Amino acid sequence: MADTRAARSQTTYPGDKMSSTRVIAASPAEIFAVLADPGRHQDTEPGDWVRSAISAEPITRVGQVFSMNMFLEQAGGAYRMDNVVTAFEPDTAISWDPGQDDGTGDVAVGGWRWRYDLAPVDGGTEVTLTYDWSGTTQAVRDDFGGFPVFPPAFLDASLAALAKTVTGRR
Repeated sequence: MADTRAARSQTTYPGDKMSSTRVIAASPAEIFAVLADPGRHQDTEPGDWVRSAISAEPITRVGQVFSMNMFLEQAGGAYRMDNVVTAFEPDTAISWDPGQDDGTGDVAVGGWRWRYDLAPVDGGTEVTLTYDWSGTTQAVRDDFGGFPVFPPAFLDASLAALAKTVTGRR
């Protein structure tokens, strides 16, 4: 398999979403196993924003909610994010819409989505990470100071972190 340290990524930014693609020297099953395990999500984020899973239960289906402890100084420090799974195709695709419990047990999503698409290629798996904020309202966009809330390079760094996690290279 190809050396991920030499892998190139490509970021696109059409409209209200951006994507980054990278070939990772691992099978789709190995990569999907990390993405379907909320306890490993902090290892796929390049900073210290994602802290820990609130529950160790793996992601297994569309509609499932998994919750994460998060930290961002600009958001007032520690907070909880509840995520509704919107795609679950083992070894192929997984996505979720972040939001927060509205107090009734339902999650009020914010209008943005994280999605990973996996495709086997020579040397490993092509992984495309898409951040789509097309569902955010103008009020949410104003509240956050505009979207996207981070630069496109964040997606490249996220895929690099995922590659390091899956392949064990540091």
